[in-house]
Amino acid sequence: MPEVRTALSSDIPRCAELLEILFSQEHEFTPDAEAQSKALSIIIGNPDLGRIFVCEVDNGVIGGMVMLLFTVSTFLGKKVALLEDMVVAPQWRQKGLGSLLINHAMEFARKEGLGRITLLTDGDNEAAQQFYQSKGFSKSGMVVFRKLLA
Repeated sequence: MPEVRTALSSDIPRCAELLEILFSQEHEFTPDAEAQSKALSIIIGNPDLGRIFVCEVDNGVIGGMVMLLFTVSTFLGKKVALLEDMVVAPQWRQKGLGSLLINHAMEFARKEGLGRITLLTDGDNEAAQQFYQSKGFSKSGMVVFRKLLA
């Protein structure tokens, strides 16, 4: 039976592998195992920044992950989260792991008193959009802008 738990430092190599899968299918990102491992380590080592949740499947193998990064909404006047890096390994897709992960993240956010979860997905990823809508997320009229800082 799959089980969702908070990621540990020992999970970083597997989480970096999952991020490679995710970033290989996204249009704007290229995998970089060293950068991803560094970021995962920062988050796991600083729980005030966010939480990474992993879903263990057969024999403790991690089949998927999701991350909540924390910030504060001045509009809501409370802590909120950005849902990042939701990924399930291809061999574990369509088996309920994504639902376990997102449900766990949402329940965690409710218990922590967060006011909102925001996420981004590729504009042409209809399957992901339908999945998130089925979990109660709605499209925003906001437009994403980015500027990379050297």
